[in-house]
Amino acid sequence: MDIYFKTKKLQKACSEEKEMRKQLGTKCAEKLKQRMMELKAADSLFDISHLPPCRCHELTGKRAGQFSVDLENPYRLLFLPANDPIPLLIEGGIDRKRVNEIEIIEISDTH
Repeated sequence: MDIYFKTKKLQKACSEEKEMRKQLGTKCAEKLKQRMMELKAADSLFDISHLPPCRCHELTGKRAGQFSVDLENPYRLLFLPANDPIPLLIEGGIDRKRVNEIEIIEISDTH
């Protein structure tokens, strides 16, 4: 999957191990590294499990259209489909099988 980043700072935090550890601590940095490898290796968003430990799921409310994967509790990696146009299902919703580009927008506690 192709991965883009909202900011250079976020790209650095997700790409450089030293920066990961500095910003997130050792345990969360390890989870972030693992999630980044999983996302890069996937052909589409459908390939990322919605079950633990990754628990990829679409958010609702103010964050509708965004997705998250678990890092170290309570942190999550948040991203948007970056395909243009965003592939949709006929019955509504995002077609995860055709989402092969994402934009990482933040690392945060969404609760």
